Amino acid sequence: MTTILRARVAHTPRDPFARADALETYDDGAVAFDGAGTIVALGDFTRVRREHADAGVVDRRDCVAVPGLIDTHVHFPQIAVIGAMGLELLDWLAQRTLPEEARMADPEHARRTARRFVRALAANGTTTALVFGAHVPAAQQALFEAAEAAGLRITSGLVVSDRNLRPDLEVTPAVAYAESTALRERWHGRGRLRYAVTPRFSVSCSEAMLDVCARLLDEAPGALFTSHLNESQGEIDAVRVLFPAARDYLDTYERAGLVSQRCVLAHNVHPTEDELVRLAAARAAVAHCPSSNAFLASGIFPMTRHVEHGVRFGMGTDVGAGTGLSLLKEGLVSYHVQMIREAGHRLLPAHLLHLVTAAGADALGLQDVCGDLTPGKQADLTLLRAPEGSTLEAVLDEAPGWNATLGALFTLAREECVVETRVAGEVVFARGE
Repeated sequence: MTTILRARVAHTPRDPFARADALETYDDGAVAFDGAGTIVALGDFTRVRREHADAGVVDRRDCVAVPGLIDTHVHFPQIAVIGAMGLELLDWLAQRTLPEEARMADPEHARRTARRFVRALAANGTTTALVFGAHVPAAQQALFEAAEAAGLRITSGLVVSDRNLRPDLEVTPAVAYAESTALRERWHGRGRLRYAVTPRFSVSCSEAMLDVCARLLDEAPGALFTSHLNESQGEIDAVRVLFPAARDYLDTYERAGLVSQRCVLAHNVHPTEDELVRLAAARAAVAHCPSSNAFLASGIFPMTRHVEHGVRFGMGTDVGAGTGLSLLKEGLVSYHVQMIREAGHRLLPAHLLHLVTAAGADALGLQDVCGDLTPGKQADLTLLRAPEGSTLEAVLDEAPGWNATLGALFTLAREECVVETRVAGEVVFARGE
């Protein structure tokens, strides 16, 4: 059975950082998808309806439909610490975040947090996420269970560390290998789930732990590697002391064989030129997390330098340092900080839409599955509508074209504007249900 979703439709099947014709829009649009959730047609409603006359029609003409939003970096145990103000990265970790992550040892708290987290992702229009998991195996298990039940595309894994955290969050490399392997064997490639090998960061991982991570990655085709890189100057200084033989922060991962096209590193606010050259050569990706970088006073992402070097990057909310799970809000913060950064990249609505959809799919190796609405990909969709009587409704009613419409959505639309979220055509969230 084919279904046609009728709405105002926008996506970026081409890269706006490389060409001017990236944005594709339909004022009275249609996305047709089959029973398996595969898109079979996209275009003006009249044409799609004519070509699929027997299809059922879901009328969402009061909505703007965009590809499902993709979060390339978010921490599931950190929902409770959103808004912990007045601290920079290392103090924020020690005083607020790590104590909360230690609470994941309570099975009921972990299950409740996992259920809330995945529902909140879907409620914000996020269909796909690379999720920084928990240090506790049972809590990581709870996340996989909740993600499977919710129907989202989640890549995640047990977070491992063996120094410089808290004793209750540290394990030996041997234990990390055994616990990670057990989770990977159960969950990697199961439905819409994949495994991510996840050392917290080099500050908390010895060379032996990073070597174990490389072994785990080698044993899991299709898995990703994710961690943090160059988030704050204090972190970089700590890495320099802990790894005196490494030429820079990136080298701590390279020496273990972890940097490749399957690698997504969060932040990279303070890269050297040589690190950017090597990231591009390895086809590794970066998760750009603008609200988190501002909240912790880490700095402003050097987007222009990443673009010039050809380093791939998508958008991440980085909750709990990030200020919420809305990728639309992250787009706005990115726009703000790039406008004020010296040599910042001037962003248009097409850039922002691309960053929260197709660029994320590419970073996560899912560019053939989702990220835009090209026929052959999965019908991952986020439907947005202005609340009645809202400022957004007033702006959209007067919008002269698609740049104004998308600009208004990124500026004003948040969780309450997400009407429906679909993964492979299946409704995984509907407002009011």
